[in-house]
Amino acid sequence: MALSANQAVEILRAAGEPTRLRILALLAREELAVLELCRVLDQSQPRVSRHLKLLAEAGLVERFPDGAWVFYRLTTEGEARELVSETLAVIDPADPVLKRDADQLTAVFAERESEALEYFARNAARWDEIRSLYVAETDVEAAILEAAGPGPFKRLVDLGSGTGRMLKLLAPHAEKALGLDLSQQMLNIARAEAARAGLEVELRHGDIFGTRLPSEFADLVVVHQVLHYLSDPASACREAGRLVALGGRLVIVDFAPHKLEYLREAHQHRRLGFSDREMERWLAEAGLSRIRARALPPKGEGGLTVKIWTAERVRQPQRSAA
Repeated sequence: MALSANQAVEILRAAGEPTRLRILALLAREELAVLELCRVLDQSQPRVSRHLKLLAEAGLVERFPDGAWVFYRLTTEGEARELVSETLAVIDPADPVLKRDADQLTAVFAERESEALEYFARNAARWDEIRSLYVAETDVEAAILEAAGPGPFKRLVDLGSGTGRMLKLLAPHAEKALGLDLSQQMLNIARAEAARAGLEVELRHGDIFGTRLPSEFADLVVVHQVLHYLSDPASACREAGRLVALGGRLVIVDFAPHKLEYLREAHQHRRLGFSDREMERWLAEAGLSRIRARALPPKGEGGLTVKIWTAERVRQPQRSAA
């Protein structure tokens, strides 16, 4: 549906202010928390929040709270998004203000990644112990096996393989298995675990946002307890979905929305769980269908509900000629 002249004017008026244009350029890179935008822009939270409110009212950005934090991202679709994209496309990438913002954002990314890697290094040896605090792993693993299906699988890809738990669980059902992780400490543990289990698996240092693997590469792709650490889980879902072969399946394991704020600082969780609605949207955007969700509630008070989402790449029916 095309925009009316008045709608276009409102959108351009909202975007046509220096700070708000800078915010749009930053959000074009990834979703960001309000405090992260404040750091990059070097402006107060009330001022940045006012700009974000105007952008949201114009339909240019989407606001979504996550525990005590609030994140923003560019609106995902529609004429407003197209107009923003076209506007940003004509701006010189060497513009000194936007270049400074990009450098500041890179510094925020580097600090965030450094904190996460330090955490992983400190906790690599007891990673499975930490996970066991959330929900009984035996129940989760049984549900994952059911969600993945009986196999056999020609190729399994485990994104963010950590200590190799999913590889140990699923690789016996696959002809070839590949695990990717950014933490060398995790990869070292995964290699040792695979050797002890007598498994022949390939382990690579790799980024879930850009795996460099061919499209439709595997008939089973797994993302196990990874998304809540990521700055852009939607992009990770799209990349994971891209790897799913025709007739293949994606299995995502993470948490339902919760309010355990201490996990952000104590365990580097960036997102406090995911709703079925946003997960269904991301998986559909990745070209997957037959999306299903299963909840595994905790057995005690104050625990976390584990969610298992599955989606498949199916052949689209051909349209008959008119």
